[in-house]
Order: sequence, then structure tokens, then C-alpha cells
Amino acid sequence: MTLREVLHAHIPTLTAESTVRDAVDKMDIYQFPALVIVDHDLRPTHVLTEGDLARATLKTGKVTAIGQEPAYLFATEKPTVASAASEISDALHQMLGQGLTILPVVESGVLLGVVLRIDLMQALLMDSAS
Repeated sequence: MTLREVLHAHIPTLTAESTVRDAVDKMDIYQFPALVIVDHDLRPTHVLTEGDLARATLKTGKVTAIGQEPAYLFATEKPTVASAASEISDALHQMLGQGLTILPVVESGVLLGVVLRIDLMQALLMDSAS
């Protein structure tokens, strides 16, 4: 089974112009623990996680101090990505090994969607049950 079969295709993304407030709002509305920041060609440039925002909040003392800052300032640049043709088990091992919450899935460098660790665990358990 490949990532193409289990990815979340309709996902919220951020751009270089998105603020921390935009990121928090999207994470809340869509219940995603992380978001991908994309360029104008929909290529992933950064990944912003709840953990990134929590660390930034801790450092500044309050989330309101960073609310209007560009989200990419607190994100991981050049994120790890995986091909849509990657096997689920390989992607899960990669995520666990690197401590990744979210894995952008790309084809020819363009974002197709994302997978979360729990998505991959669930897919592997369902596949083993059949």
C-alpha cells in the first residue's frame, strides 16, 4: 500500500504571507497538528507544528506577541517529504525515526497532501487484518 492511497488530499496550507494567527486558526478549524507552507508552485518550503508554536510562545512569553509574525519564522525549513509512491511502512519508519508529526507527500515536488503517523499506523493495522 502506498502513501497515495491514504494521504489527506484536501488540506489547509499556508503561504509565506501567512501569520501565526492564520496558522493557529487553520490548525484549530481543520484539527491538524501541523501545516505545510507552500510556495506559489505548491512546493513545500516549511512545516509548522503545534510544537513549533508552543516553543515560540514559551520563548516570547505569550502567543499574542507572535500572532502577526510570519508563520515561516517558526517553522522547519526544507521539510522532509515523501513520494506518493512510497510504501506506508517505509514512511512510518521514516517518520518515527525522525520524530516527524506530519509528512508532506509530493509528486514531482508538488504537494499532493499529507499523512500523519496515526494514518499510517491505522492503514497498516487494517491491511494486516484483511
